[in-house]
Amino acid sequence: MSSQSSGMAGSQHTSSALARNHEIELTARFSEQMAQLCMSADYSDVTFIVEGQRIPAHRVILAARSEYFRALLYGGLQETKQHEITLNIPLMAFRCLLKYIYSGSMSLMQMKEEHLLDTLGLANQYGFADLEMAISDYLRQVLSLGNVCAILDAARLFALDGLTAVCHSFMDRNAADILQHESFRHLSLDSLCSLLLRDSFFAREVEIFQAVFDWCRCNGDTVPNVDVVVGKVRFELMSLEELLTVVRPSGILDPDRLLDAIGEKISSKQLPYRGALWPEENVATPKFNSRTIHGELRSALLDGDTVSYDMEKGYTRHSISETGDSSGIIVELGKLFIINHIKVLLWDRDTRSYSYYVEVSVNQRNWERIVDHTKYYCRSWQYLYFPAQAVRYIRLVGTHNTVNKVFHVVALEAMFTESTTPVVDGILQPAYNVATVERSANVMEGVSRTRNVLLNGDVKNYDWDSGYTCHQIGTGVILIQLGQPYWIDSLRLLLWDCDNRSYSFYIEVSANMTDWEVVVDKQSDHLKSWQHFAFQPKVVVYIRIVGTHNTANEMFHCVHFECPSQEPEFLRRERAIPIEASGEESAEESVVDEAPLRQESVTD
Repeated sequence: MSSQSSGMAGSQHTSSALARNHEIELTARFSEQMAQLCMSADYSDVTFIVEGQRIPAHRVILAARSEYFRALLYGGLQETKQHEITLNIPLMAFRCLLKYIYSGSMSLMQMKEEHLLDTLGLANQYGFADLEMAISDYLRQVLSLGNVCAILDAARLFALDGLTAVCHSFMDRNAADILQHESFRHLSLDSLCSLLLRDSFFAREVEIFQAVFDWCRCNGDTVPNVDVVVGKVRFELMSLEELLTVVRPSGILDPDRLLDAIGEKISSKQLPYRGALWPEENVATPKFNSRTIHGELRSALLDGDTVSYDMEKGYTRHSISETGDSSGIIVELGKLFIINHIKVLLWDRDTRSYSYYVEVSVNQRNWERIVDHTKYYCRSWQYLYFPAQAVRYIRLVGTHNTVNKVFHVVALEAMFTESTTPVVDGILQPAYNVATVERSANVMEGVSRTRNVLLNGDVKNYDWDSGYTCHQIGTGVILIQLGQPYWIDSLRLLLWDCDNRSYSFYIEVSANMTDWEVVVDKQSDHLKSWQHFAFQPKVVVYIRIVGTHNTANEMFHCVHFECPSQEPEFLRRERAIPIEASGEESAEESVVDEAPLRQESVTD
């Protein structure tokens, strides 16, 4: 009686606790009780035979947890009527999968790697996407020299692109060690070919050949045509001595192909070089054994200090030659790196500008010009993009300084980045606003209480006294210099709008401060607040805004300027709607005020 009372009291206590919380949460208990049915003969209505062992299961549970088992057991196939079903799959992996099906949990750390990969295969085969992703994420964390080859094979077999990319990156970083590891010989043909095709699988090509040769000897019976693999080796990157003393004696390469490799090595200037890949990391640093090998005051260029520089220190320089034959400033990277982005900080403690070009090389014999800004005036930070390629040497040559005959560079960075900007005929074509201080733009002419307030992005905090840039109508202009040349096809500005006044103006652009072209002419119009203008793409360095009329006084006031225009999408769609003929402006250049606008009533 006491026992029964105690049980009832416990039940009443639990029930009252659940009632107080207004929720019943017994998920853990339910999972535990369901797990007790796993591989149990109790209530079993189907038996799987795997590697000769009989494993009882429950149709309804399997069908509820998997589309695959639902189709197999209830979809009208012959297995629907069978009480015993033979599966040709790994036993341990199937046991693990069943435990996951019944309990919803799996301890990955307790599993051997081969069982883990087999379970990954079953998760893929039977459509357990969450389990497949969980195992994939776990495998990324436990990659090692000993398991990466097997994991890559599994990732490619099951089309797990994210896991494949992580494996490739790991193998890129450890290429020399991977080539020497015994597991390399067991790579699948598909995985091996994918690896050899990567420019970032960076090791000495003779070491790659030797590993491929060993792979061919181990897999020759299962791969009838080893030329498929051998053809991925870049023989033209080997020295003549390596070709003659290592490749030729192996007998694996046809003599004609060997001669072709020698000929290509001798005659070609564009060989398919491999290079180390370190995405989003500056490799022009002492950490990567990079150094400045040509130029004056070399130590400053790669020291990472972009703050403590002045007219006396903190930069590397070279004299600008009248004949253009200067060797410039040369940076040697620690080894061949694949890069597609270089950042350069030109000395900018005054308003001077520079012209320059950039070349890259793998050997200092053949140079490729990747940036040519010799016709443009550039200032401060330079953001340079180009097709990804293997680079060992970077040469920066100044051709003009608006103040003197010396080219000064404070810092240089080199990296591979996924965040690139389109390049057209060597000039960047950005979609983002480049008329910002962060992008090295500068207001050269115009009056304001705060320098470059026109470019600071603040379109709310302005009034009668501050927050705008102006000029006297008839005598002055507002002149903006971008940090470097860009393809520009639109611009947007905010005219001062704290009262009901309107303005007339025109805007012209130039690449060299000599040849100007009018892209906006609103001298006959009276415009207010936000203005958006589009035109044919042009290479632009300078923008000149000239006010011609103000209905209130003789000053032209502009709060904000940007190019290309960052007009919100909803306004762009509104402007695209044709406007009925009513004497209004065309849809292309119509004024659409952004909400909310400043319409404050201010008394002077």
